Amino acid sequence: MDFYSVLLMIKHKLILASGSPRRQQLLREAGFVFEVRTKATDESYPQSIDPIAVAKYIAQKKMDAFAHIGEGELVITADTVVKLDRTILGKPEDRDEAIGMLTEMSGRTHEVITGVCLKNSEKQLLFDALTKVTFRALAESEIKYYVDEWQPFDKAGAYGIQEWIGMVGIERIEGSYFNVVGLPVHQVYEHLISF
Repeated sequence: MDFYSVLLMIKHKLILASGSPRRQQLLREAGFVFEVRTKATDESYPQSIDPIAVAKYIAQKKMDAFAHIGEGELVITADTVVKLDRTILGKPEDRDEAIGMLTEMSGRTHEVITGVCLKNSEKQLLFDALTKVTFRALAESEIKYYVDEWQPFDKAGAYGIQEWIGMVGIERIEGSYFNVVGLPVHQVYEHLISF
């Protein structure tokens, strides 16, 4: 069975509910044909929630914004968080916050968790993926250079693994690289085939 025969087993029109260019690129490069359809969603979460569950919680909230899913459609929502110890590092609001986040992660291991929700008109599946990422000790000048040149203000944890800081600063990852980029493509693929 060739690749396109496998993709034909997905009998739904795929809707990616994400404006993230990284998620769109990953799905496109994996061979999926999909439509992007986003809805404004409040991404707050209760402070009492276990940090490991935050990504799934927000992915579910994003799915809840889709009150009606058409016959034959399958919606994909996702959210990625970075967790250092028990603290969630969201998207930095400015240069100082981005520098602070990267300084905190320097020389340490953090976790990247992506929650994914798949739903059609009949059923729903919610899952997550976790990747451990270890930065070497980063110099202050390296952190400032990266933040000033790449301005990672749209990225949880203030960095993109596929960018300069990931190439020169990450010593080790345990788990899916693509999960850190923004979508655990291998899991999404497996679940779509069997959905």
